[in-house]
Amino acid sequence: MTKFCVNCGAELEDDAEFCTECGNSQNGKLKPVNRSSGGSGRIRIRNFVGENDNISVLDEKGPFKVIEYEKDLSVYPSEAVYKYFSSKMNIRPRQLVVDLSKTSGIYLQAGAMQWMSGSNKLSSGIKGVGDFGKKFIKSKVTGETTVKPEYSGNGYLVTEQTYRHLILMDLADWNHNLMIDDGLFLAAEKSVNLSVKKRTNLSSAVASAEGLFNTVLHGNGYVCLESRIPYKELIIIELENDTVSIDGPMAIAWTSDLELTVERSAKSFIGSAVSGEGFVNVYRGTGKILMAPLTGKLKLRDRPVGDK
Repeated sequence: MTKFCVNCGAELEDDAEFCTECGNSQNGKLKPVNRSSGGSGRIRIRNFVGENDNISVLDEKGPFKVIEYEKDLSVYPSEAVYKYFSSKMNIRPRQLVVDLSKTSGIYLQAGAMQWMSGSNKLSSGIKGVGDFGKKFIKSKVTGETTVKPEYSGNGYLVTEQTYRHLILMDLADWNHNLMIDDGLFLAAEKSVNLSVKKRTNLSSAVASAEGLFNTVLHGNGYVCLESRIPYKELIIIELENDTVSIDGPMAIAWTSDLELTVERSAKSFIGSAVSGEGFVNVYRGTGKILMAPLTGKLKLRDRPVGDK
């Protein structure tokens, strides 16, 4: 039976793992890529995704793939017990793998790249002195790094390992407009625009502990957030011309057209005092909220004995 490439349709040998014409994988493994724009050599990546039973793929969207190491095997005997129980509690090394051949390019958090393969190009993402000044100001008001390096090419990029949780999102699912908490951004396709949005209501900045400015991702494409909270513990709240009140800054991302204010939990001060809630963050309008319900402080009655 004749075998053809699943990507370009070229005729292949029956046992071919990669296409000799386009280099595409025939079995889900990372494909070999050109070393440089002027070279004809290829790179084969072995003992990695698809060949290493200690590496699992948690999620894949667009050019992004989140991988996780089931066990951290690079340990000293004195660390073995700690590492073993960390793995059992889902504390495992994770990385983001980017196939740059599937996108026109990406933005990446500064310092996050670990290694690259293929003919990839790095640029600073700065378009002159004026642009640097604007991005410097944005970094000061949002807490994010000044410059997001831009990578493009036909090879692979792999980020530094992290014990945080890497969450892939399609902006189309968030009305093409997502406001995120400081420090969440890891990567995004270049088709996504990064900007800073000021709170329309001063009370939400002063009393909500959310800050006066936030990073906004808008447009089309996929993004990767680096979260302390795993996705399975996050709740998505969908609003249609309605209201949600949250006691504390547990919303880590939301569609930016939602109105955020801080209000008393009851109509009167006495009612708020009786309820024990005081002020709450109120989101109004039509949109979605990504909430981390387990980030709030434990009530005194719920704390383990001896916990202060």
